[in-house]
Amino acid sequence: MKEIFGTAGAAGAAGTPGTSGKPGGLPGVTPPAPAALAAKVRTLAPSMTRSMQRVAEAVAADPAGCAALTVTGLAELTGTSEATVVRTSRLLGYPGYRDLRLALAGLAAQQQSGRSPAVTADIAVDDPIADVVAKLAYDEQQTLADTAAGLDMAQLSAAVSALAAARRIDIYGVGASGLVAQDLTQKLLRIGLIAHAHSDPHLAVTNAVQLRAKDVAVAITHSGSTGDVIEPLRVAFERGATTVAITGRPDGPVSQYADHILTTSTARESELRPAAMSSRTSQLLVVDCLFIGVAQRTYETAAPALSASYEALAHRHTPRNSGTTSRR
Repeated sequence: MKEIFGTAGAAGAAGTPGTSGKPGGLPGVTPPAPAALAAKVRTLAPSMTRSMQRVAEAVAADPAGCAALTVTGLAELTGTSEATVVRTSRLLGYPGYRDLRLALAGLAAQQQSGRSPAVTADIAVDDPIADVVAKLAYDEQQTLADTAAGLDMAQLSAAVSALAAARRIDIYGVGASGLVAQDLTQKLLRIGLIAHAHSDPHLAVTNAVQLRAKDVAVAITHSGSTGDVIEPLRVAFERGATTVAITGRPDGPVSQYADHILTTSTARESELRPAAMSSRTSQLLVVDCLFIGVAQRTYETAAPALSASYEALAHRHTPRNSGTTSRR
């Protein structure tokens, strides 16, 4: 690949595929690699039942100790049932508890080798600015690593293919996710694709009504339950467009109308760092992965379009000579 696009890399295994009944979903899920386990726990724990949260928190806090326990032992440790342990294992992406134990053993080995650093403390009101920078830098790095490890490569590849072949692309997001939607839109426009970002829910729905089978709709919502984003995605889904969800809650309502789900991770939320800040980091990584993938697939047309946009912007910032310039 030529330097104009740089390079893009992603690690890891699977997230959660689309659960909709619409044709085109990808069957089969690869269990997350050990490095992705902690990320899955952080992402999914808020949406679990309290009993499942106890199991998830236990395996995240002491992977080595839990890896040595049978399903009965972990159930007793967390005050839950064997069925809850198995359900938690499956929600985290493993076929059963045996597979989760293997991942826990791998995660414990990584931590012992120093490749999985301890989580830093939350930012405090009286932290020196140097500590704030260090803590934010660590959290940002962890968020990016968790997102890369948890991305389902099959889902990402399918989303890239759909975008590359799309007649038209509509992107929905509100608040901080709306800023990410605008970022993806301007990237796609610069390689010659027809893309629109919609933060107004009414305009989003009225545009979604016009979508058809060769179009793509992308919904960006960290919570997976933002009604103003889900509604236009539902309309696009029912009109036959290919739908993509970028979300931190792959089990949320948005998944009902998504052909392809790209799961994002989030750094720990704190009083001084709301979810909107930390979720944007992982969303932007997914957006960049989509953009590079589409640019690679459409290189013959994308490269000239990108060069033309660079040239146009360069001319805009270059002082013009006085006098009238005639058109060619």
